[in-house]
Amino acid sequence: MQHIPILAPLGAGAIVFAATVFVHAVPLSATVNFVRRERQLGRVGQRFWIDLTIVGRGIFYALLAHLAEIALWAGLFVMLGEFHEFGAAYYHSAVNYTTLGYGDVIMSPSWRLLGPMEAATGMLMFGVSTAMIFAIIERLVEARFVDLKD
Repeated sequence: MQHIPILAPLGAGAIVFAATVFVHAVPLSATVNFVRRERQLGRVGQRFWIDLTIVGRGIFYALLAHLAEIALWAGLFVMLGEFHEFGAAYYHSAVNYTTLGYGDVIMSPSWRLLGPMEAATGMLMFGVSTAMIFAIIERLVEARFVDLKD
């Protein structure tokens, strides 16, 4: 059995996790502001294509956040010397973040604990994105179909 350190990976992972939450907050805020503006302009719930554009923009912002967050983790892996090329680190990070877990590329025992930490972060951030997209759709449905309100 290999010796797998805990404190250093937990510390490094906690820092990148905090940065990930901050990165995710920026597009979430942009999404809320965009939907609020569309609502103030009276466009929310008026036409299918406008509503689809609103949902699509929210999804696009979430995707950009996830791609940036994967890059944060990849940058950490490069900084720690686990990868010498950013592309390989980004691939490995994407596999971890999305919990795909191919297992074709693994890190050294010293930093291996970062994989599950990134996976947990990805699951949480995908949950936040899903909640935001659901909230947008819920507001659009309520605006379009007044009879569905409680």
